[in-house]
Amino acid sequence: MSNSEEAQTTYKRVMLKISGEALMGDQGFGLHPPTVQRIAKEVKSVQEMGVEICMVIGGGNIFRGLQGSAQGMERTTADYMGMLATVMNALAMQSALEQIGVFTRVISAIPMDQVCEPYIRRRAVRHLEKQRVCIFAAGTGNPYFTTDTAATLRANEMACEAIFKGTKVDGVYDKDPVKFDDAVRYDTVSYDDVLQKRLGVMDASAIALARDNNLPIIVFSLDEPGGFKGILAGEGTYTKVGG
Repeated sequence: MSNSEEAQTTYKRVMLKISGEALMGDQGFGLHPPTVQRIAKEVKSVQEMGVEICMVIGGGNIFRGLQGSAQGMERTTADYMGMLATVMNALAMQSALEQIGVFTRVISAIPMDQVCEPYIRRRAVRHLEKQRVCIFAAGTGNPYFTTDTAATLRANEMACEAIFKGTKVDGVYDKDPVKFDDAVRYDTVSYDDVLQKRLGVMDASAIALARDNNLPIIVFSLDEPGGFKGILAGEGTYTKVGG
């Protein structure tokens, strides 16, 4: 199926998953405020279409749990540090969104009442119904689970109709398009192919959870201005996984 045939598809509630690295801009570490503001504007443009938006942001720009454990740190401790990094990113995104008039709630799987709300599913659903952006932070609250898995879990709990995975490339390729000129982009690809060919869309547990609940994953380039809104309007280049 070509992308044009799906142009009529309109999603009422979606999950936007971005990596922490997406907030770094051209820096090698931390947050780049102009980049955060640019992504916030993309989110606002989609919300103005009447779409309810959930977000999950990784923490790799601040701390990577796997790298920490590889350097001798206990894996659970390293993963909790990574979860706290996602809270910092979520607060930065909340600030950027509210500066441009988008009401936003940061909802953490690890309770920290002074800075954000604890995760209560019904309350989160109510926020979405009131057109507030919900940013889910601290992963699933458990070590050994990535923010990809957290995004898929929350997307299912919130009854999202699709996960939009913002990356540096405009879809899923059979090999790294940065390294190989002959890399081929898929228009659509099945969950099982992603797992069997190790296409690196998300980790295996996230893909399996999406497959079991028939939740499509739209992989697109976050660096493309207006890309998020364009795809919801049925335009642009992307890969649809499953669904």
